Amino acid sequence: MQESRLFRIVYYLLDKGQATAPELAEKFEVSVRTIYRDIDALSGAGIPIYAEAGRNGGIHLMNDFVLDQAVLSEDEKQEILTALQSINFTQNIADSQTLQKLSAIFHLPSENWFEVDFSRWGNKGFDNEKFELLKSAIIHCKNVKIHYASSYKAISERIVQPSKLIYKAYAWYLKAFCTEKQDLRIFKLNRILDLEILHENFQRRNFPEPADISEEEYHLITLRFPEEMAYRVYDEFDNTQIQRQENGDLIVSAKMPEDAWLTGFLLSFGTQVDILSPAYLKEVIAGQAKLIYEKYKT
Repeated sequence: MQESRLFRIVYYLLDKGQATAPELAEKFEVSVRTIYRDIDALSGAGIPIYAEAGRNGGIHLMNDFVLDQAVLSEDEKQEILTALQSINFTQNIADSQTLQKLSAIFHLPSENWFEVDFSRWGNKGFDNEKFELLKSAIIHCKNVKIHYASSYKAISERIVQPSKLIYKAYAWYLKAFCTEKQDLRIFKLNRILDLEILHENFQRRNFPEPADISEEEYHLITLRFPEEMAYRVYDEFDNTQIQRQENGDLIVSAKMPEDAWLTGFLLSFGTQVDILSPAYLKEVIAGQAKLIYEKYKT
């Protein structure tokens, strides 16, 4: 508890510039005597903190004090740099030289040993711009007009109040309040065809976290893949859902929703998947494959 309070005192002084002992005592709900003991402890730990008497006096940090190893460990400093590198795709951080400045302050090299890119292959400009615009709208509470391609084959115009960007199951989603539906909605970013940040601000809302769909509502699907499809199988399924056979085949058992997505997903494997159960799913896939054949046969 004392260690946490010591850090908070340092952060408070970095923000305010100076404070009196009674002010700190009230802020952290301890006695003035305890605050003076904390100041002594910080000073003994190498923090350049001092108390100045007089009418304009108070407790100060030296003007050139920065967060150094006395407050942040080497791992913590590296984590800060890594977190900033992970959002460097917008170029805003690089252009402002924030990474270089923090690296110099922390006396750490800022090797960019990994890259996070929110765009699809071949579409880097718009995808990253879309992400950056939505991030700005969330931060500044701006209404956004979007054109959205829904799963019901319709493209609609919506006015939304964006709340959060979510990454789940290999895709980015926008959680937002839809002014048309007057309810919380989840929009897949790839289906947002274009967007415009509007001038109108909105009051930030607190949404309850939606409950995950129970797997009991899904059916158990069992599939067999040849060994050469392992690269895709391990991309799509968790290792606990996969059993490798002696001949190299991979048996997958997973609960999945039986809908248009599942049909398209299974068709994407072509002849490299066998449906073991449920049996009726074979007929569904065969029917769709026949329609595709009829459409493209010459």
